[in-house]
Amino acid sequence: MLVKSLMGEFLHEAESTRKLLNAIPDSALDYKASDISWTTGQLASHIAEVYNWYEPTLHQNVFDMATYSYDKGDITSAANIVAKFEENVKKAQDALERATDESMFENWKMVMGDNNPIFPEMPRIQVVRGFLMNHLYHHRGEMIVYLRASGNKVPGLYGPTADDKM
Repeated sequence: MLVKSLMGEFLHEAESTRKLLNAIPDSALDYKASDISWTTGQLASHIAEVYNWYEPTLHQNVFDMATYSYDKGDITSAANIVAKFEENVKKAQDALERATDESMFENWKMVMGDNNPIFPEMPRIQVVRGFLMNHLYHHRGEMIVYLRASGNKVPGLYGPTADDKM
């Protein structure tokens, strides 16, 4: 029941992420909110990459970031970023479909090349909610700000936006 519930949210929110990534024009890819911020392209790539973390989060008890290979793909066009998202979201859905309710209560940790956790070890369900889902929603919020600040339209994710006709 737990995995089924997560899957419902996953599918709904993946569609919202898809709408958001599809709203990014190539002309906005180099926009940066500040000198220390990522570009829109880098942020969009990160949003697509979060879906690549489902497999090691759901099917390993330890995720070693020192051995993880970040694949941002070709971020020179928004279409390339959307294609990477589509590839990663399919893998994430498969990983979630293979998960079990029981596995959600197993402890999980992230390390960086040793056995010391980067943040406290916790039940996998807490990691799925925080590290995967809420983390993604945070970055989608940033992307909405990037789109608006760069003069682009923002799609409605939870209802209409100022860009939608009422």
